[in-house]
Amino acid sequence: MNENLFASFITPTMMGLPIVMLIIMFPSMLFPSTARLINNRLVSIQQWLIRMTAKQMMTIHSKKGQTWTLMLMSLIMFIGSTNLLGLLPHSFTPTTQLSMNLGMAIPLWAGTVILGFRHKTKASLAHFLPQGTPLPLIPMLVIIETISLFIQPMALAVRLTANITAGHLLIHLIGGATLALMNISMTTAFITFIILVLLTVLEFAVALIQAYVFTLLVSLYLHDNA
Repeated sequence: MNENLFASFITPTMMGLPIVMLIIMFPSMLFPSTARLINNRLVSIQQWLIRMTAKQMMTIHSKKGQTWTLMLMSLIMFIGSTNLLGLLPHSFTPTTQLSMNLGMAIPLWAGTVILGFRHKTKASLAHFLPQGTPLPLIPMLVIIETISLFIQPMALAVRLTANITAGHLLIHLIGGATLALMNISMTTAFITFIILVLLTVLEFAVALIQAYVFTLLVSLYLHDNA
C-alpha cells in the first residue's frame, strides 16, 4: 500500500470524528498502580525511576519550586509515553503536532514567569538589563532580552516537534528504501534493514531524552524564577 510520507502526522479520525483525545489518554493506562502492600516488579521499577528523576531534577529548587514536582513528573511521563506510542506500527504521535507542544510549553513557561514576577520582582526585572550596561545600549538590550524571554516557549515546542518528526521521517524513508531494495539486491536490503533497526533503537532513546530535556528546561525556567 502506497502511503504519503506525511500520512503518519495527519490527525486520525473515526467516523469523521477526531480521536486525538483518546490517543492522548491511552498512555496513562501503561502506568499501573496497585493498592497492595508489596508492589510487583513493574510498579517498583516505575516508582524507582520516578523517585530518581525527581531527586535529580528538583534538588536545585527552593521549597516553593519543589511544589511543582508532581506536575513536572507527570509532564515527563506524559511526553515520554506519547513519544514511545508513536513508534508502534499504524500509530499516531501527538507530540509531532506543534500546536499541542505549544499548548504544553506556553502555560508552563507563563506560570514560571508569573511566579517570578510575583515573588522575585526585582530579580526578574534585573534580567532585562545586566548590571553595568552602557547607557546607549540600554534600549537595545531590553528589547533583546524581552524577545529572548518570549522565544523560550517557542524553542521548547519547536525542539520537541523537530526531533520527533525528523526521526519518524527517517524511519519512514529507510523502511521504504529497504522494501524497494529487496527486489534489487538482498545484500543491500539487509544492510539497510540493519540501519533501520539501529535507527529505531536510537528513536527509543530520543523519545525518552526529549521528554527529559523538555521537562528539564521547564525546571530550569522555574529555578530562575522561583
